[in-house]
Amino acid sequence: MSQNLLSLDLSADDITAINTALTDIESRLAGRLVALDSHTRRRITKMGDKSEAFVRQTLMVLEQNPDIVPAALRLEEAQADLRAVDALRPLLARLRRLVERVSDSEMALGSDAMNTALEGYALLKVTGRNKGLEGLSAALSVRFARSTPAREPAPTP
Repeated sequence: MSQNLLSLDLSADDITAINTALTDIESRLAGRLVALDSHTRRRITKMGDKSEAFVRQTLMVLEQNPDIVPAALRLEEAQADLRAVDALRPLLARLRRLVERVSDSEMALGSDAMNTALEGYALLKVTGRNKGLEGLSAALSVRFARSTPAREPAPTP
């Protein structure tokens, strides 16, 4: 029995509208976001959940005591960064949920197709023998071929 986790039919108009919306999002964020390389991502100081309360409280105390804050500390920039974090978080949560659902949908659709193909292949192997489909069945069997480890050449005497 074939599995059917999901049926999805996106029209050309749907795809066009989705791509237009994504292009709009990308254009509104162009030049405003950063792409960190893996080295930078590893080495920078991160504000995690536990650190956030510390950051917010420290910035608040510094704002309330401007006489101890040197200009080089750039408090206003840090406050603006925190406001931007607050603005991005709900967007990021929505995008993550959407990406997860799109990814799960892709997986479900692929699984549905793979299960049907496996069932069809089993039918080809059994009933295709008498229908001249042996060659096609053999060609499809490559998917299940086990790779053998490369053998080292025999030493020359």
